[in-house]
Amino acid sequence: MSYFFATLQAEGLKICKSKVIWITVIAFSIAPLMAGFFMFVLKNPEFAKSSGLLGAKAQIAGEANWPSYLSLHAQMIAVGGTLVFGFVTSWIFGREYADRTVKDLLALPYSRAVIVIAKFIASFITNIVLSAYIVTLGFLIGWIIGLPQWSSEILTHGLYVLAVVTILTIALCTPVAFFAGYGGGYLAPLGFVFLTLVLSQIVAAAGFGDYFPWAIPAIYSGITDGGSPLGWNNLLIITITSLLGFFSTLYWWLFADQH
Repeated sequence: MSYFFATLQAEGLKICKSKVIWITVIAFSIAPLMAGFFMFVLKNPEFAKSSGLLGAKAQIAGEANWPSYLSLHAQMIAVGGTLVFGFVTSWIFGREYADRTVKDLLALPYSRAVIVIAKFIASFITNIVLSAYIVTLGFLIGWIIGLPQWSSEILTHGLYVLAVVTILTIALCTPVAFFAGYGGGYLAPLGFVFLTLVLSQIVAAAGFGDYFPWAIPAIYSGITDGGSPLGWNNLLIITITSLLGFFSTLYWWLFADQH
């Protein structure tokens, strides 16, 4: 157990001291800023008219209120989180190959499973913190704008949807870790992330989004008209996908030849 906590602490230090994570935080901050701008435009049609933003305003879904604003954040986490959370996971697992430090990890006097589990936990915590930061920044922007229809019921429901979408999106990042090991770096997992984003759009447009794991969080977030409630089949699909990614990654680190 002492080996595990030491490994987890080492992963935490790598993350905190890396510029990559802080750049990711800055890049992800664009999402709530854009959401706040959309709400501001919807709330101030005179500003939109004087600034020539009526065309853009017409393309913004929803109204300038807290329910629409929270739904927009859930959609951003479902879609943008697939990219950002996937990038974080690919970096945590792939950097060992890119920096040529994987041989040092494999030479440590304890099971490789400890390393894999510590990396998954570090990735999960990092992605949760990123999501919490985005939501907190979004709430701050919403209060500054002065959006209407604030209530405890709306807050509770909105946070529940945000939490579910975040956890589902993070859970689907485990296959990314496998491709980081299998590809020996960043390119393979990032390519997999972009592939899932593209396929999610195609499969959802074809009407089969409920059966494609990476499309389910976005559908539940309300990105389609009315959204869709989570069913047991949806949760089962995501659970199986997540477990396959986890055990595939574990198997690769335990038994694959590492060069």
